[in-house]
Amino acid sequence: MSVLTADAPAVTGIGVVAPTGIGVEEHWAATLRGVPVIGPLTRFDASRYPSPFGGEVPGFDAAERVPGRLIPQTDHWTHLALAATDLALADAGVVPAELPEYEMAVVTASSSGGVEFGQREIQALWRDGPRHVGAYQSIAWFYAATTGQISIRHGMRGPCGVVVAEQAGALESFAQARRYLADGARVVVSGGTDAPFSPYGLTCQLGSGRLSTGADPARAYLPFDAAANGFVPGEGGAILIIEQAATAQDRSYGRIAGYAATFDPPPGSGRPPTLERAVRAALDDARLTPADVDVVFADAAGVPDLDRAEADAIGAVFGPRGVPVTAPKSLTGRLYAGGPALDAATALLAMHDSVIPPTAGGADVPPGYALDLVGAEPRPARLRTALIIARGYGGFNAALVLRGPNT
Repeated sequence: MSVLTADAPAVTGIGVVAPTGIGVEEHWAATLRGVPVIGPLTRFDASRYPSPFGGEVPGFDAAERVPGRLIPQTDHWTHLALAATDLALADAGVVPAELPEYEMAVVTASSSGGVEFGQREIQALWRDGPRHVGAYQSIAWFYAATTGQISIRHGMRGPCGVVVAEQAGALESFAQARRYLADGARVVVSGGTDAPFSPYGLTCQLGSGRLSTGADPARAYLPFDAAANGFVPGEGGAILIIEQAATAQDRSYGRIAGYAATFDPPPGSGRPPTLERAVRAALDDARLTPADVDVVFADAAGVPDLDRAEADAIGAVFGPRGVPVTAPKSLTGRLYAGGPALDAATALLAMHDSVIPPTAGGADVPPGYALDLVGAEPRPARLRTALIIARGYGGFNAALVLRGPNT
């Protein structure tokens, strides 16, 4: 193990609440099966919408996983994160009450905030007037609500923050966690969830023009495929417990070795996109070369132009078919801020079990992409280093390098 890797922050706990299941074991088993879990939305009647499909967390009951007093005060997105945090803390063996409160920090990512809660209260305003709007409307929709609720629930009074960078946000939350640890924090709760399903939320998403309008849920989201016509949204995500290397000891899933972010120039500027630069900068930050990377977890927009741009960036860094590429989010839909957090969790599990998870579809990759895309079956491989790529609507790019615990 290099000195750099030995000092890198360690991931000691993983909490997953995703369309693939609740908890690490359910999620990992479903991911390796490679069967998409995208289907018609059930949280409301979306049958009249051009994009009626999504990835929903199965069997999630907030009453079983969230303190009762918090349920009416918070949005579904926060419920998912609170549950994921409890799972992650238990997985790490971290008991917040046993640690100094100012040495525990929280930083999460959110893309849409509490859209379901907000819609419900706005409808009450329109229908019944201002006296019928709950007091918690002022905070439950807010992007930082989840960070605040985690901090309060577990007595974590160290640095707290939230990142809003759409799909790229969760990777930035891990980078911010690294900064908190460098400044003296001992434990950081980090990651992201989203819950974008309400009539208002889905309508806003349709405005991007990137949602799939496919009629078959099994083929509605096919990143890097000739039949790609957009993506399907999903809910949930993952929360990670990140600790200083000195305190993690032998409890580590892996380490955060490198990170970088860039921002694309505006359309029509004549300047090139900057995703490639983000990838190269993340590798530089980790003091690694492209040859050190064993697998890439792609952003996988499912939009042909964006897929081509990502394939070009990967090819420019690693060479044609130079590294295995996978997109397990094709099974769940894109979870916005929760997606890269779930990718990070999945990459850590993949390194632990020496297997690359599959990509749904991928049977007809355009030859110009020159990608070594892992198809519908898991691929055994020795994995020491994983690169995660994320892009957010509006020009955000982020890249994260993870290393296995013994590298």
